[in-house]
Amino acid sequence: MRSLTFDEVFAMLSALALSASDLARLREWIAGIAHPGECIAVIEQAARGRPCPRCGHPKSHRCGQASGLQRFRCLGCGRSYNALTGTPLARLRRKECWLPYLQCVLESRTVRDAARVVGVYRTTSFRWRHRFVPGAMRDRPAMLTAIVEADETFRLESQKGSRNLNRKPRKRGGVARQRGVNKDHDCVLVARDRAGQTLDFHTGRGRVTAEQLRECLGPVLPPDVLLISDAAAAYRSFAKRAGITHEVVNVKAGIRARGAIHIQNVNAWHSRFKSWLVRFRGVASRYLINYSGWQRVLDAQRLTTPAHWLHAAAQLG
Repeated sequence: MRSLTFDEVFAMLSALALSASDLARLREWIAGIAHPGECIAVIEQAARGRPCPRCGHPKSHRCGQASGLQRFRCLGCGRSYNALTGTPLARLRRKECWLPYLQCVLESRTVRDAARVVGVYRTTSFRWRHRFVPGAMRDRPAMLTAIVEADETFRLESQKGSRNLNRKPRKRGGVARQRGVNKDHDCVLVARDRAGQTLDFHTGRGRVTAEQLRECLGPVLPPDVLLISDAAAAYRSFAKRAGITHEVVNVKAGIRARGAIHIQNVNAWHSRFKSWLVRFRGVASRYLINYSGWQRVLDAQRLTTPAHWLHAAAQLG
């Protein structure tokens, strides 16, 4: 049986009276089509001028091709590499599916939904999520400026997917062993300035300490910044040692704001993050920082296309 040519298929579609839903399905299908050459071009562009990922030598020469990518041989260490060597995407296959999959990431689809749309197995979809997202979430501001709000949000720790639990299993929707914030909760520290730049840090279990604040916020806060937080003692200790101006909002006492002194921007980010996280029906603690980084990148609206995400993920760590 002879297969139809594109011109014949196009003529048949042109003759049909397509409904609005048919047109929407057709547009969605066309939008999901990506030529393998597009993906290769983005990867090669991201790696242009990159030194050897192993020794850092700036000079190399071409050394054949493999898996669609140009290979190079370093003139310093003599080893060969390609544009993905040393990146989170090294050794991943099915490059023709990467751009459609990243469109699913932009749409915050679940693992199974993305696997169905792209046509890969769910374990492949899960593996890709935790390669592409950590690569792209490195697109983050180096410094926060002017007025910075900082606060923590907590999630009940989860060992979802673990083969060996270090505690008794609990049913879905379980609760902590003790009331209040304790070692059963994962802490996500979020700092956000009034320009909308956001940084997130996973500080471990329980409440944040002054030493953790020094490690996370110390390198990203300039000396002339105004730090606004709740009344936790760790922030006062950190600000005093760092020599930065600090203002406190006593939320527990019912004080939400004193003019421009408030932490409502960072708390609004927490609310958006928790609402967005519901669709995934539970996130393992070891992947929590990936999801907060994913939401941070989406919220910043800097990487708005699959090509942007691929370009960021293909950078050296």
